[in-house]
Amino acid sequence: MNSDINQAPAERDTEWQLRVDLAAACRLVALYGWDDLIFTHLSVRIPGPEHHFLINPYDLMFEEMTASALVKIDVEGNAVAATPSMVNPAGFTIHSALHMARPDAHAVIHLHTRSGQAVSAMRDGLLPCTQTAMIARHDLAYHAYEGIATNHEERARLAEDLGDRHTMLLRNHGTLSVGASIGAAFLRIYLLERACDAQVAALSAGRDALLDPPPGMADLVSRQSPAPAADMLAARLAWPALRRKLDRHNPGYAV
Repeated sequence: MNSDINQAPAERDTEWQLRVDLAAACRLVALYGWDDLIFTHLSVRIPGPEHHFLINPYDLMFEEMTASALVKIDVEGNAVAATPSMVNPAGFTIHSALHMARPDAHAVIHLHTRSGQAVSAMRDGLLPCTQTAMIARHDLAYHAYEGIATNHEERARLAEDLGDRHTMLLRNHGTLSVGASIGAAFLRIYLLERACDAQVAALSAGRDALLDPPPGMADLVSRQSPAPAADMLAARLAWPALRRKLDRHNPGYAV
């Protein structure tokens, strides 16, 4: 286990469980085909006053991620525990911005999928053309492209643009989600990615061929799917099921 020797046993146990869940999320990203070689990033904040968080190392494929391989860093990007690995500089900028600004953003997932990038580059963004899009859309923010995210001054604008929402399209870049748990962030990114996939497929028929939902339906769906529902669904149902799926297809992450 990669943890501080000064940690109390309960703190070490908490960190280890977060490591296992984050490694599982990384492997699930690969299982769903959302990985981008080594170039995207997931993180989780460790409880405590130090504001430390775990993030995937820059030298591992997502399908081979393990709990002990994750890197613990502070909000300045410094490694807290000894590690042979480096951290993606752009990943640090994006994740530290949201961990610092949002107390409830315990987990952050950022992806560069084909459909996510495509919708992020569409002038109208995510359209309410499917039920999944309507579920995701009312909790979705947008952030204008500022180049590769190595400028720490961008952190304030990332946090401001996310506001109190839980998902974001980084324009001309990709998708992002935050959650009170890794499972909640994963469920939200799943819904956003699923909506983007459907939109790209539907637009192959042309914008004029899309059937808009009846008036008022997008607002109804937003009321039917409040943001806290993702936390409950993830904790009780989706995340345990996803962990079981991963154990069948790619075990070995909890080491």
